[in-house]
Amino acid sequence: MTEAIGEAQSEILLQTKKLGKTFSHGGTQQHVLKNLDMTLYKGDFTVIMGSSGSGKSTLLYAISGMDKPTLGEVHFGGRELTGMNNDELAVFRRSNCGFVFQQIHLLDTMSVLDNVLSSAYLVQKNRAQTLSKARELLVRVGLKPDTHKKFPSQISGGEAQRAGIVRALINSPKALFADEPTGALNSASSQSVLEILTEVNGQGQSIVMVTHDLKTALRGNRILFLQDGVVMDELRLAPYSNHNGPDRQEKLHGFLTKLGW
Repeated sequence: MTEAIGEAQSEILLQTKKLGKTFSHGGTQQHVLKNLDMTLYKGDFTVIMGSSGSGKSTLLYAISGMDKPTLGEVHFGGRELTGMNNDELAVFRRSNCGFVFQQIHLLDTMSVLDNVLSSAYLVQKNRAQTLSKARELLVRVGLKPDTHKKFPSQISGGEAQRAGIVRALINSPKALFADEPTGALNSASSQSVLEILTEVNGQGQSIVMVTHDLKTALRGNRILFLQDGVVMDELRLAPYSNHNGPDRQEKLHGFLTKLGW
C-alpha cells in the first residue's frame, strides 16, 4: 500500500470481511466484488476510485446498507449489517448514514426546506429544534432563506445538490456516502459542493465518496483504487487545503499512473 500511514491511531468506522457481490446476467454470473477485506476510519475523507465496472458504486451501496452483498460481512457502527432484514436496514440508515448522489432525488412536490425536514422528522423528536437546525445548515451551505421555500424546479442544479447535502447531514450521520456528487454539475457548482464537503470533513464528518474525477478525488485524504472487485492499492494524503493542492495532485497523478489509470 502507498503511504498508508497513521491508521493504527485511527478509530475504525467500518470493516468488511470477505465481501462479495455477484450479479446474474443471461445465465452467467458476474462477480463484481471478490472477497474484499477493507477497513475505513472515522474522520477520513475516503475516496474510492477505479475504472468503469470496477465495482465502486456496488461497494458503496454494500457498505452503507443500501444493498445486500452476496457473501461476507459489513460491520458498521457496532452493528453487523448483513444480518439485518430490509426494515432493520432502513432504520439503521436513517440514523447512521447520509447519502448524496449524482441524481439528487429531491421531491418535486416539496420545498427545499420540507425535503430536508422529511428526512429529519423520521429520526428527530424535537421538531422545533430540528427546524432550526435545518434552516441553519441550509444557510451554512449558501442557500439563503428565500430559497428554502422554493421547489426543486425553481433552483439551480448546484443549489439542489447543496440542499441534498443538508438532507444527508441533518441527522448527524456516522458517515456521509457520496456517489459521483459533482457528476451532473458545472465547474462552478462542483467547486461549491466540494468546498462544503471539505468543510464538514474538517469538522469531523466521515465521508466515503465514489468518483472518477481527479479534481474531486483530490479532496480526499485516503484514496482507495478498486480494480476487478478488489482494492489494489491505497494512497494516504494530508487533509486538503488550498495550499497543498499542487503537491497532492502530483502524488495522486503518480499513484494512478502506477496503477495504469
